[in-house]
Order: sequence, then C-alpha cells, then structure tokens
Amino acid sequence: MKRVILSLLLLGLAGCAGAPEGIVAVDRFDLKRYLGTWYEVARIENRFEKGTEQVSANYSLREDGKVKVLNRGYDPVQKRWKSAEGKAKFAGDPTVGALAVSFFGPFYGGYNVFELDRDNYSWAMVAGSSRDYLWVLSRTPQMDRAVYSRLMAEANAKGFDTLRVIRTGK
Repeated sequence: MKRVILSLLLLGLAGCAGAPEGIVAVDRFDLKRYLGTWYEVARIENRFEKGTEQVSANYSLREDGKVKVLNRGYDPVQKRWKSAEGKAKFAGDPTVGALAVSFFGPFYGGYNVFELDRDNYSWAMVAGSSRDYLWVLSRTPQMDRAVYSRLMAEANAKGFDTLRVIRTGK
C-alpha cells in the first residue's frame, strides 16, 4: 500500500525525464563507482519525501542491466520506516550521469548527477527534471561543512532556490 501511495505521488514526475535548462549531467560517469548506499544530506522538500528523515538510497545492478533503486526514510510522525523500490536506466550515453528513474510502471523522472566528487565518489548533487528537485548526497550520513557550503553556493549559482533546501543530514 505505501509503495502504491508513493508511486502515485511520483506521477507528478511522469514524463519528466530530463534536466532543467542549464543543468548538465557530469561526463565520465562511472556507474560501478556510483552503486551502493548514498545518504541524503539535504534536499528541496518534495511530496514523496515530505517530513522524512534519515533518508538513504541504495543502488544496485539488476539482471536486466538497469539499476535497482531502494529508497528508505524514517517518518517521525508515524514513527515508522518507509521504503520504495524503483528502477533507473540511462537517459542516453552511459558515461553521462543522466538517468531516468521510475517507481511506477512506465513513468520516469529525471535523475541528473550534475556535481560529483570525481576522486572518491563520496558526494554528489542531483537534480530532477526541474529546479524544484535537488538532493545533496553523501556516502556517509555526515558531510564536511565546507563541502556542503561549497555545494550550496554552486546550487545557488545554477539557479536553485537554496532558501528552500532543508538540511536532512549532519
């Protein structure tokens, strides 16, 4: 039931697999290095994550070559963990960090890695199909304050309303 509700909320992203104007996904993207668990450090609040804390996403390869996406977050009001499983595929060239993700059938939304720690793949900034969707991700639940500040400055320079960003990690 919770997966159905989350999926219905994602319908707002249906048919929106792409990037906001001026946002360019990173090149030389290495999916194998990107796989694994990422922790959400900050986001622009959205309908399908509203109020959740301790959010993480785990990416793994599926047998069909697509990526399994398992999102998990804690809802402090309902005092329970919520999860949603989806799939992702490259929107084009597999060496570019532009993917399309789906949690509901054939409907895909944009997932654009536009900033990335190329050395260690220890942090990333991801945009959806519009500037209403922004995530700051880290391999650990905590992120260095200087790195976070630099990423927020970069997001602001790229036209994201950083006043809407909520810090969900430490």
